[in-house]
Amino acid sequence: MPPVKISKSEQFHHENKTWIRLLEFFKQENYFMKNRLSEVLDNSVDKGFLALAEQFQNKFILKDEYIDELRHDINKQDQLINDAMGVAVENKLTKTQGKLRNEMEYFEKDFCNLKNDFNKYLYSVL
Repeated sequence: MPPVKISKSEQFHHENKTWIRLLEFFKQENYFMKNRLSEVLDNSVDKGFLALAEQFQNKFILKDEYIDELRHDINKQDQLINDAMGVAVENKLTKTQGKLRNEMEYFEKDFCNLKNDFNKYLYSVL
């Protein structure tokens, strides 16, 4: 059986689509965490909790902004892939794709840490 030939651009498109789905998931998770924070705040008057709740709220807002930036960068990269021709352009796309890959890996870990910290904190105060 002959090997399957997949181009770099096809792989990049696949990665980009995967990342867009992952970012949508994180956007939803962030929405749920903001709603959970709101629910808990409705039932709490502890000033110490309010201060930390504000910190979490700010982090959630920053995550939403970063998700939007990443989505924009991925869509831009995908468009460049569609328009790409030549070895010099391919090298630039490969470098940019690697940068996006690193950013997505960092964001995924950072987001999961935030979610875990938030859930642990809620558990400790309830």
